[in-house]
Amino acid sequence: MGVVRFRPGRVEDVPALAAIYNHYVRSSPATFEIAPVSLDNRLAWFGHYASIGPHRLFVAERDGRAVGYATSSPFHARPAYSTSVETSVYVAPDALGQSVGSGLYAALFAAIAGEDLHRAYAGMTLPNPGSYALHRRFGFAEVGVYRDVGRKFDRYWDVQWFEKALPHVS
Repeated sequence: MGVVRFRPGRVEDVPALAAIYNHYVRSSPATFEIAPVSLDNRLAWFGHYASIGPHRLFVAERDGRAVGYATSSPFHARPAYSTSVETSVYVAPDALGQSVGSGLYAALFAAIAGEDLHRAYAGMTLPNPGSYALHRRFGFAEVGVYRDVGRKFDRYWDVQWFEKALPHVS
């Protein structure tokens, strides 16, 4: 097992990132997508990220293979929300428990530290002890739970929301 590198995402990563995401679509309530996403969908999604600015995509790579990714995305579309981002992390099942999520968040938060951002938000379907621990480790605080907000696999799921203050840029 090789060393994991954390780097900005590239368009050639998209098929592997789609495969990671679709694993969770098919097997987990971690995403409320209920049908696997297409490669075209993920290519359009990839276009929302840049190498500079507040909206970034980082990839964890081991032995030339993407094993996870983290993003900072617009929190909401309205202009007053522009200093807030929503973050997410997805790790390939065979790379769970190997600090890939922590490395991705470290790279992501280092990259956006100089941006005009005030808060990061993250939502996770409950229960998810691994994601909960990751977000607490990175300074996220619980802000509330949406009860029975999503239906997947013939049941309703709660979503815990977190927020994190980001370093202020003047």
